[in-house]
Amino acid sequence: MRPAFAQEPATGGVQELTLEQAIQYALSNNQDVRKASYDEQIGSQQIREARSQGLPQVNATGGLDYYPALPTQILPGALAGKPGEDIPVKFGKDYTASGNVKLTQLLFNQSYFVGLKAAKTTQDLYRLRREMAQEDLIYNIGTAYYQTLQTKEQFQNIEANLERLAELERIMTLQYKNDLVPKVELNRVKVNTTNLQNQLQTLTTTYEQQKNMLKFFMNMPLEQDVELSGSTSPLDNMVAEVITAEQALAQKTQYDLLNTQKQLQGYSIKNIQAGYYPTLSAYGQYGYNTQRDELFGSDVPWFKTSVVGLQLNIPIFDGFKKDAQIKQGQLEMKKINEDISKLETNTAVELTNALAQLRNSQNSIAVQEKNVELAQEVYETTNNLYKEGISPLTDLLDAEVSLREAKTNLNNEKLKYKVAQLNYLKARGELETLTK
Repeated sequence: MRPAFAQEPATGGVQELTLEQAIQYALSNNQDVRKASYDEQIGSQQIREARSQGLPQVNATGGLDYYPALPTQILPGALAGKPGEDIPVKFGKDYTASGNVKLTQLLFNQSYFVGLKAAKTTQDLYRLRREMAQEDLIYNIGTAYYQTLQTKEQFQNIEANLERLAELERIMTLQYKNDLVPKVELNRVKVNTTNLQNQLQTLTTTYEQQKNMLKFFMNMPLEQDVELSGSTSPLDNMVAEVITAEQALAQKTQYDLLNTQKQLQGYSIKNIQAGYYPTLSAYGQYGYNTQRDELFGSDVPWFKTSVVGLQLNIPIFDGFKKDAQIKQGQLEMKKINEDISKLETNTAVELTNALAQLRNSQNSIAVQEKNVELAQEVYETTNNLYKEGISPLTDLLDAEVSLREAKTNLNNEKLKYKVAQLNYLKARGELETLTK
C-alpha cells in the first residue's frame, strides 16, 4: 500500500512545494492578506480625502419658484396717506429664478492640520496591519507545512517496518508449511502486519487532512495535489543568537502597531482640542436672478449679483462636550499603554520559552538519534539470533516495535524543533526572514 502523497491524480500533476514556495503562494493569494492590502490602499485614499478639505470648494446652485398666490405684506397706511390703517400689499412676481456659483476657501482650521497628520499615520497603521497579517500567515504556513511533512516522513518508517514484517511472514509461512514453527507465531506476525496497515491507512487520512489545511491557508484549490519537499529550508541555517527582550520588542510589528495607535490617539485628542480654536474661511458668489409674471416671453431681464466675504466662527461654550471627549481620549491612551506593557512582558516570556524549547529539542534530538541507533542494533542482533533459533519470535517483534517507536519519537522531536524555531523567530519579530 502506497501513501496518498505518492499517488498521481487523475487530472493534473502533483505540484512539489518547498516551504518558501508555500509561503510565497500564500502571501499572493491568502484572503486576509489581500484584505489588509486593500485597507492599506484605503489609507492612501483617506489622505486624499483629508487634503481635499483645504482645497477650494466650488458649488453651483439653481432654483425656480412659482407662486400661485403671492405672499402678502402689511404696510402702515401712512405710506399711502391713510394713517392709522393697515394696507395689505402683495410683493413679487409669479416666477422667481436664480443661478449662482459659489467658491469657498478654508483659510484657517486647526482640525484640518491635525487631520492631515492623522490620515498619514492611519496609512502607516494599515501598512503595519498588513505586515502583521503576513507574519501570522507565515507562522501558520510554517507550522502546517512541518506537521504535514512529519506525517509524510512517518510513512517511510511504517513502510520499512511493513517490508520487514512481509519478509518475516514469508519466511515463517515456509517454516510453518514444513512444521518448523507453530501457527500461532505466524498469526502473531500477521496481526502486527494488519495493525501497521491500519496505522498506515489512518496516517493517509491524517496526511490528506493536513494537506487540505495547508492549502486552506494558502488559498490553493483543494483539487490541486501537492507533494512537500524535504529540501533545505531557511530554518536549517538559523542561528539562535541570544538577544534581549527590549531588542526583540523593537523588531516586532505589533509593537510598532501599538505605538502607531498611540500616536493616532494623540492626534484624536489634539483634533478635539482644535475645536476650541476659531475657524476662518473666505467665500465668493456670483449669479443671476429674475422675477417675472410669465416664465417665458417676458421682457424682464436677468440681474447679476455677486458677493465676497469672510466667515469667522468662534466657539464659546459647548456644555463641556469637548472636555468630556478629551478625557475619554486620555483614558483610551492609558489602555494602549497597558497593551504595550503587556506586550513587553509577553515578549520576554515568549523569548525565554522559545530559547528553552530550542535547547531542549536539540538535546532530545541527539538523545533520540542515539536511541534509534541502539534500537536498530538491538533489532539486527535479535533478528540474527531468531534466524539461528536462539531468540524467540516475541523478542523479535518487540525489537521491531521498539525500533519503530524510536524512529517515531525522533521524527516527533524534529517536528518540535522546527516549531520551536518558528516560535523563536516569532518571539524575535523576524518571521519575515523566511520569505528572503
